[in-house]
Amino acid sequence: MSPNSIQKGVRELGMLLNKNSPTILTGLSVAGLVSTVILAVQATPKAIDILNAPENMEFETCPGSIHVPIEKTKQEIIKLTWKCYIPAAAVGAATIACIIGANSISLRRNAALASLYTLTERAMQEYQAKVVETIGKNKEEKIKEQILQDKINSNPLSGNTIILTGKGNTLCYDVLSGRYFKNDIENIRRIQNDFNEALITEMYRSLNELYSELGLEETKTGRDTGWVLEHGKLEIIFSAKIADDGTPCIVIDYRNGPRMI
Repeated sequence: MSPNSIQKGVRELGMLLNKNSPTILTGLSVAGLVSTVILAVQATPKAIDILNAPENMEFETCPGSIHVPIEKTKQEIIKLTWKCYIPAAAVGAATIACIIGANSISLRRNAALASLYTLTERAMQEYQAKVVETIGKNKEEKIKEQILQDKINSNPLSGNTIILTGKGNTLCYDVLSGRYFKNDIENIRRIQNDFNEALITEMYRSLNELYSELGLEETKTGRDTGWVLEHGKLEIIFSAKIADDGTPCIVIDYRNGPRMI
């Protein structure tokens, strides 16, 4: 094997370990917790034997010449048995280090993702502003409308289940989750107002909280994204479209979309 091949293999291994380091550290943490418990359990009989050894026992004589063991203090017990628990303590310390390390790496990566998201969002806003400046507001709106129609066409009603929320009879389509459901436009406007009122008090609300109020099941994305008050309130955009079977459909889009929270 050539030196270049070895260097390439080492480099790829390093990249793989770096990429999966949170998962690896989490796995080591789980193994460490189990090992700590096992080692502590195994050390306990040894500690008991040390405490019961004749040289470590002290007695007091009670009436009738009966010798009764003197109960040891916590400090005395620790002094006699602490060495038995060194392996468990060492593994426990390593486990704590793995947990802290995994959390630290995850926090750094999340911070980097949030920064990248902000940069991408800013670039998109600048792009949209330049599009409006170049082709005009009316043409830009027509392009948006066509994009929404394309989204419905690419995810046709005929291949989906309509979710009955019990909150209206108008067919709606959520562009974020790609779900068709029955609701009512006035009810959705009321939900938007209530959502924003709560946002003022709570400072941030998740996308799943909105879905819950709309009568929809929560999603994995909805758990990690939502609206932060300092970045603007929820603003729903309604567009009237036609589903593939000819049914009128209200498309729900978001002017100020959810972000990572």
